[in-house]
Amino acid sequence: MESPAVELDGSFMEGGGQILRVAAALGCIGGSSVTISKIRAGRSTPGLRWRSRALSMATPPPTCASEEEPMRTWRRKSITRSRSSSPSWRSLESTLTATSKGGFYPKGGGEVTARVPAVQELRPVTLLERGAVAKIHGRAYVAGGLPFKLAEDMAASAARAIRREVRELDVNIGAVQEEEKACGNASGIIIVAESSTGCLFAGSALGKKGVRADTTGAEAAEMLLRNLRHGGCVDEFLQDQLIIFMALAKGTSRIRTGAVTRHTQTAIHVAQRMTRAKFTVSKCADTPDVTHVIECLGSGVPNPNLVRGTPSCAARTNM
Repeated sequence: MESPAVELDGSFMEGGGQILRVAAALGCIGGSSVTISKIRAGRSTPGLRWRSRALSMATPPPTCASEEEPMRTWRRKSITRSRSSSPSWRSLESTLTATSKGGFYPKGGGEVTARVPAVQELRPVTLLERGAVAKIHGRAYVAGGLPFKLAEDMAASAARAIRREVRELDVNIGAVQEEEKACGNASGIIIVAESSTGCLFAGSALGKKGVRADTTGAEAAEMLLRNLRHGGCVDEFLQDQLIIFMALAKGTSRIRTGAVTRHTQTAIHVAQRMTRAKFTVSKCADTPDVTHVIECLGSGVPNPNLVRGTPSCAARTNM
């Protein structure tokens, strides 16, 4: 007998498209149905927008892999990379495994290809020790008909801002011209910090009409520095994106973060409704006003298409 659909209130907490995205992902992986009311009720233009609709329709089928081809390729076209309210795709590319081709708001037209290894089950993650910042690098870019000097000014401004606070490291931010076939005119910057324990942090900003390039560069630098100051192991954007993986993993995951964002609280709420995962959020004893530990006893959802010791089919998804 089929289980009843999980009912979610789309106006809860963050009240945006994240509820739909997280619920769709967990529903597809876990094989459960979900009904969402009041979608994006917390936005100035509520309802299902074309981006969320397209993403939901493009959700790929379950992974099917074999020992001979233990990787799954997922390609998504018509990606828009420039949105001021979200991390750029370059930010995701720096912290997750993917490659991309530029497409800029509002035209879109970008392409993303991600290669994901197939596993029988996800292992829990422990990120409690950040260590020292070991490397800071990045890229400032222009696309279309915008002058290359904009990228140079963004890179120089960001490097100056970071060096005022992080003086013991070289800051390597290059200026680049995006590929000739990039869709639209745009500029932006992405900066990544790597720690001695392997933690990654990103700061990014998008060029805007009427805003000086050096201001854009300083904005990205401040975002990165803000995420380094709190002493956590993930930045504010990666924080909520890890919730899905923690909920699906087998075992207990723990990550040290800065302030717990509304996006993270929303993702935890949806994950606990959609899976058997149990989350707790506690303040760190050493810095109770700054850092927290998010702990999750994962639901241990197995990959039904990959049985240990038994080869199965191989699949590739192009979108």
